[in-house]
Amino acid sequence: MTALTIVLQILLVLTSFLVVALVLLHKGKGGGLSDMFGGGISSTAGSSGVAERNLNRLTIGLAVLWAVVIVLLGLIQRVSV
Repeated sequence: MTALTIVLQILLVLTSFLVVALVLLHKGKGGGLSDMFGGGISSTAGSSGVAERNLNRLTIGLAVLWAVVIVLLGLIQRVSV
């Protein structure tokens, strides 16, 4: 295994956990888990708050990074075989 493969696998694990955590923090229709972390407080102010938009941007950016890492790992595996 090359150093690049190891780094990409570690990055994949970290981004996977972070994407799951960020998705759980999003405000759902029924509140859900986001209420445990203060999501219920911002629901009275409206769902278009700065924090919600930043959370959306961070989640999308991290999900794109996650997808890029998966594609790179697949390309490395295909080339090495």
